[in-house]
Amino acid sequence: MRSIDFENNGVVFTFFSDLGVFSKNHIDYGSKLLVETILKQQPVCQNLLDVGCGYGFIGIVLGKSLNIPVDLIDVNKRAVHLATKNLEQNKVEGRAYLSDIYSNVTEKYDMIVTNPPIRAGKKVVLQILREAKNHLNSNGTLWFVIRKDQGVKSIMKEISDIYINEVIIKDKGFYIVRAKTVDN
Repeated sequence: MRSIDFENNGVVFTFFSDLGVFSKNHIDYGSKLLVETILKQQPVCQNLLDVGCGYGFIGIVLGKSLNIPVDLIDVNKRAVHLATKNLEQNKVEGRAYLSDIYSNVTEKYDMIVTNPPIRAGKKVVLQILREAKNHLNSNGTLWFVIRKDQGVKSIMKEISDIYINEVIIKDKGFYIVRAKTVDN
């Protein structure tokens, strides 16, 4: 087990990480960019779901910074264990639990965030993005980060039937996308 520190706006976060989780030795640049971009937008929301949370970086920083409860889900038991420890460590209200995409999700959220598991394949990534709609409150937003060379443009096109996609920032090949359902 190792720990990774991260500072945002004078608040220091400590994350426990370990083998078997994404970006185990450092904060992934795409995840960091996603969090910073969302916080710059000053979103108004009451709750948040982090899909494919890993050790919980995205959801925990957003939850504490926005002072809202968070749910963190992952298919990886080790990730859920670490995310649970990190919620406690960083004093963030929320819970981490196992869920194969949305299989165990019963709530609706104002915001869903994800740095989707590209290595799981495009089918899984599209399922995460498309099915988020079923778990968003009206006027809810889906935020995600994908690199240009990982097919972000084609993925945005494939979900444009259900979302209005807006690229908020492009940086070092990473695209931060905010998606709102077409009927909002």
